[in-house]
Amino acid sequence: MGRDSGALHPDMKTLRRPSELVAAGLIAPERAADIAAVAERFAVAITPDMAELIERGDDSDPIARQFVPDAREMETRPEEDHDPIGDRRLSPIKGIVHRYPDRVLLKPSHVCPVYCRFCFRREQIGPEGESLTAAELKAALDYIRARPAIWEVIVTGGDPFLLSPRRLAAIVGALDAIAHLGIIRFHTRVPVVAPQLVGPALVAALAAQKAVYVAIHANHPRELTPAARTACKRLAQAGIPLLGQSVLLKGVNDDAATLEALFRGLAAMRVKPYYLHHPDLARGTAAFRPTLDEGRALMRQLRGRVSGLCQPSYVLDLPGGYGKVPVGPCYATPQAPAGAWSIEDPDGRAHHYPPRSPGALD
Repeated sequence: MGRDSGALHPDMKTLRRPSELVAAGLIAPERAADIAAVAERFAVAITPDMAELIERGDDSDPIARQFVPDAREMETRPEEDHDPIGDRRLSPIKGIVHRYPDRVLLKPSHVCPVYCRFCFRREQIGPEGESLTAAELKAALDYIRARPAIWEVIVTGGDPFLLSPRRLAAIVGALDAIAHLGIIRFHTRVPVVAPQLVGPALVAALAAQKAVYVAIHANHPRELTPAARTACKRLAQAGIPLLGQSVLLKGVNDDAATLEALFRGLAAMRVKPYYLHHPDLARGTAAFRPTLDEGRALMRQLRGRVSGLCQPSYVLDLPGGYGKVPVGPCYATPQAPAGAWSIEDPDGRAHHYPPRSPGALD
C-alpha cells in the first residue's frame, strides 16, 4: 500500500476491531489483547484513506500514532480528566455548550469518521453515541434563538459532516434564519480522513445567506493527499472560507520542519491555519503531550521561517472550562522609562522601541 496515495482502496472498509487492525497489518497479533482492552474503553475507527497512509511495521509512523490504539491509553495520570475542558459543566441543555457570551457549540451527533487517540472528547463520542432527536435539536435551536447575545454557532460533535446532506441543510437553514447570528462554523475531519464524502450534495447543504466557515482538522503534511486537496477545493470554490485546526502532538508534528510543511500545505489549499492546540488533559493521552516550553520554542522557530498566512495561534484550553487562551511566545518586554520596550526579532536579537536617539546611554 502506498503511504502517500490518499486513494480509497476498493477492498478496504473503516477498521474498528483489533482483529481488523491485525488483518490490515496495523498491529502485530501479539498486541491484539492489549488493544482490545483499549477498544473497550475508547472508540476505534480508521478510514481506508488513513489506513493507506500508514507505514506498516513502524509504530512511530505519525499517521499510525494518531489513529492506531496504544496500550499506554490505559494509563491515567492524576492531572487527567474525563471532561478536560469542562464541556459538561457548561452544557445547559443536551447538544449545547455555552462557554463564551457570544458563541455556542451545537453538537448534533457524537459520531466521527475516525477516532483520534488524543481526542479531548474521547469519552463522549463513539459509534454508540446518540445523535440529537428532532425534539432535542429543536430545543437546542430554541436556546440559540432566545439569546440575542449569541453571534456565532460552531457545529461540532462528533463530526457534523457525517450527517446526511438533508439533515445538514436543515440545520444550516434553521441557523440561517436566526436574525442575531452572524457566523455559522463547522468543525470537521471529513475532508482529510474521508474526502470522498465531500460531494456536491454536502457542499450544497452548506449554502446560506450568513457567512459559513469550515474548520478542517489536520496534523501532519502526509494527511494533505490529492483527495483531501480536491475536497477542500470543492468547498473553497463554493465560496466557503476554510480554516485549519491542528493539535501539537509528540511524535507526530513536534518539530519545526513538520509544522512548516503542514501549515504551508494547508495555506496552499486555501485553508488558513487558525489554531495550533496544546493537547488537553484527556485521560490516557500523556504520550502525546509536549511541554508548553517546547511548544513555545517551536512557535518561535516558525515565526522566522513561514509567512504570516501560515502562522496559527498556539492556544491552550484551560482545564475546567475557563476558556481558550494564546500561550505562544511574547516578543515585547517593557523597559524604563514608561513607554519604552525591548522587542525581540525572529532571530532573537533585541531592539529598542521606539528607537533611541543617537548617543543615548543604555
